[in-house]
Order: sequence, then structure tokens, then C-alpha cells
Amino acid sequence: MPLTLEQKQGVVSEVAEVAAQAHSVIAAEYQGLTVGEMTALRVKARESNVQLRVVKNSLAKRAFNGTDYDCMNDVLQGQMVYAFSMEEPGGAARVLKDYSKDNGKLVVKLIAFGGELLDPSEIKRLASLPTYDQAISMLMAVMKAPVEKLARTMNEVPGKLTRTVAAIRDQK
Repeated sequence: MPLTLEQKQGVVSEVAEVAAQAHSVIAAEYQGLTVGEMTALRVKARESNVQLRVVKNSLAKRAFNGTDYDCMNDVLQGQMVYAFSMEEPGGAARVLKDYSKDNGKLVVKLIAFGGELLDPSEIKRLASLPTYDQAISMLMAVMKAPVEKLARTMNEVPGKLTRTVAAIRDQK
């Protein structure tokens, strides 16, 4: 049963709202996936705070107008499932990359990140981006390293003096 005009407008507005909040969007062909396999993909996506949407390309083009993902409009073809990363840029890439390892029927066709259309082979690079918590811990480690080195250097001066005095004492 075809969608009415109001339903289509509702779908476009929902997808546009999700796209406006997303950090990255990945479009993948899902032809040949069973309902059970698609459900398993949706469960994995939900666990990673990734939204999956199956939308007609004509409606997706309308939804992407005026967003960072406008660059995808010229190359949308075929049956696509759209994965929107809501928390971190690499979330959708990790979910689709891991799932496509186990299931060869899911093929990544388009990646949009930061208003740029990336090659599908870039999914590994996007999936390897650190999560928010990992990025914060890496930043803290970089900020903490000079202070630790200064503390070790400052502690070494009295330590060396103590070892020198102890060596002289042992000699006498």
C-alpha cells in the first residue's frame, strides 16, 4: 500500500531531524538480507545508539536537503539502509563493518562525514575513530605526561644526592 502525501512528509521530516543531529551517515545495500538478519542488525545498532532507517531514495534526497549530507543526493541508487551515528562519528561505521564481516550481503555504498562524501573503503578508518570516552582519556594522558615527567625529574635530584651520600658512607 503506497504512502499518502502526509505520511511521506512525516517520513521526510523525521529523517531530516535525525540527519541534522547525526555525526555521520552510512548508506548500505541490504538486498538479500532476511528479516531475522535485519532484526539482528537493528539490535546491534540500537546497542550502539545508531539509528537505522530504510527510506525510499526520493524521500531521503528531500530529507538530506539543507543538511551536511546533501552531498549524498547525486549518488543514491538501489535499496539502501541508512545508518545515522548519533553519539560519535564512528558508531555507525563500527556497527556496519562488524556486521558485514559476518554477513556479506550487507554492502556499504556511501559514507558521509562532515559534509564530505567518502569512499566506501574509508569505513575502516571511520570505524577506528575513538569513542568520546577514549578520546578524553587520550587527551588526559597527553596532558598528564609533562607533569609526571617534571615530577620524576624533580624527585631525581634529592634521590641522586641521597644515593651519593650513601655510597660515600659505605666507602668509609
